[in-house]
Amino acid sequence: MGYAIQVGAFSKVENAARLVNCLNSDNLDAYYFLYDKGLYKVRFGSFESWELACREAEILRAMGVIDEFYIVRPDDYSITKKQEYGETYCRDEIVKTARNFIGVPYQWGGSSAEKGFDCSGLAMAVYRLNGLKLPRTSGEQYKTGDWVSRGKLAKGDLVFFDTRGSGRIFHVGIYAGQDKFIHAPRTGKTVRTSSLSNQYYKKRYAGARSYL
Repeated sequence: MGYAIQVGAFSKVENAARLVNCLNSDNLDAYYFLYDKGLYKVRFGSFESWELACREAEILRAMGVIDEFYIVRPDDYSITKKQEYGETYCRDEIVKTARNFIGVPYQWGGSSAEKGFDCSGLAMAVYRLNGLKLPRTSGEQYKTGDWVSRGKLAKGDLVFFDTRGSGRIFHVGIYAGQDKFIHAPRTGKTVRTSSLSNQYYKKRYAGARSYL
């Protein structure tokens, strides 16, 4: 990830989702996350320099799309500290970030009940908050990274499921250790922790990928 733009302090997740939809309509790769004490922030973009990020932010502010903004630098991400602190640190940070979403009514595709919660959007947001750029959909995410066997899963790996029994990937979660994973299950549910040993997920488990 390069330089990103961070905006907002929304008390209602719907308002954060609305801004995300607006920014994504301009292909700005926006996502929202729980910042602190019920406040949501929006982050978007991956620019090659601080100057380019500022220029884009100023244009959007002049258009009235955003207000005040903050530029996130690449060295703010946990992945940039991998060499200094090790891979375990990065994996722990990914899981820590994912846990911050637990209980959040995560909506990626807007307020549409049909789209509702979006598992791949959650995985993408968690990874990007740590400086790793993932593809948007669970199917694309499954095609990238390195294959990991069930017995060698490590914190921060992504676990994938064929929830429709069609031979395709339709669901993804973030492995949190001890047979648990964090995910956005379906419309009407909040982000939560589930077990890979649960009969539903055990039957539909399709594999895992590592990106570190």
